[in-house]
Amino acid sequence: MKSAEPSLVLEQVWTEYQQALKSFLYSKVSNHADVDDLLQEILLKTYHNLSSVNKADSVKSWLFQVANRTIIDFYRQRAREQRDGELNEEDLWFEQADANLEQQLAQCVRPFINALPQQQSQLMEAVELNGQSQKEIAEKVGVSYSTLKSRVQKGRLELKKLFEDCCTLQLDKRGNLLDCEKKSNGCDHC
Repeated sequence: MKSAEPSLVLEQVWTEYQQALKSFLYSKVSNHADVDDLLQEILLKTYHNLSSVNKADSVKSWLFQVANRTIIDFYRQRAREQRDGELNEEDLWFEQADANLEQQLAQCVRPFINALPQQQSQLMEAVELNGQSQKEIAEKVGVSYSTLKSRVQKGRLELKKLFEDCCTLQLDKRGNLLDCEKKSNGCDHC
C-alpha cells in the first residue's frame, strides 16, 4: 500500500468499497443525512490513515473497522447530546448486531460445506475454515497446485450455489457481498 501515490490508492480503495460501506452504514443508521455524514467522515479517516495499512488484502477489514468505530462514536456523541446523558435501548441496538453481513453468514458456512460431497467438503473445510495453504494441501495429497486450485474454485462455486438456493445474495460488480436475504422456501443448511 505504501509504494503507490496516496491519492491514487485512496481513489482506488474508495471506488471499490464506497457502495459496500454505504450499505453497511444503512444497516446500522436509519437517517440518510447521518449516513452521508458518516461516509464523509470515513473518507477523511481513510485519507489520513490509509498509509498505515501495510498489506493490500487488509484494506477491506481495516476500512470496515474504521466504519464500525465511526458508528460507535456517532451513537456515543448522540447519547452525550441527550438531555439526561444516558443511553437509550434504541441507541445500543447496533452494538448487538454483528459487525457485518459476512460475519453473520460465516455461521452458515460449515453446514453448507458439510452439504458438499465428502472429498470436496474436506478440501473446503481445510482451505476456508482452517486456513490451510492450498500449496501445502496439494503437496500433501500429491496433486499439482493448479489442479488443487481448480478443485477449490469448483468447491467455492458449489458453495455459492448452495447459498443462492437458500438465500438471495446481492453482490457488487467485483462479487463482494452487499446484502443477503433468506428465501421464503427456507433451507436446511443453516
